[in-house]
Amino acid sequence: MAKNQRYTEAKHLGLPLPYDRAPGEAVQIGGFNGVALNGGKSGETSTVWLDGSYDVTVTGSTAPGATVYITPTGALNVTAAGNKPWGLALGTKAAAAGVVEVAPLGKTAPTA
Repeated sequence: MAKNQRYTEAKHLGLPLPYDRAPGEAVQIGGFNGVALNGGKSGETSTVWLDGSYDVTVTGSTAPGATVYITPTGALNVTAAGNKPWGLALGTKAAAAGVVEVAPLGKTAPTA
């Protein structure tokens, strides 16, 4: 057995926040897309959940399977320009802007 293992599945990681986050808010740290479990200030370590689905505020209308993007400051919207993919909208019908169920992408390849 490896004695240097830290996480068995790496679904809930302690990561430094790139911006202030309240508990339950979306965060993207390099190739990690998830939700800050306990929140914190920029630079503080927070447990980030990379799996599951969450009710989060999204600007713009979504449909099931639509890509939800995150801005450089951590806001979620449906606009690709200047933003990076964060998750996929869930549900059974189109939804207006507001609180939407979204599954974060979890671990992804880092982008420049």
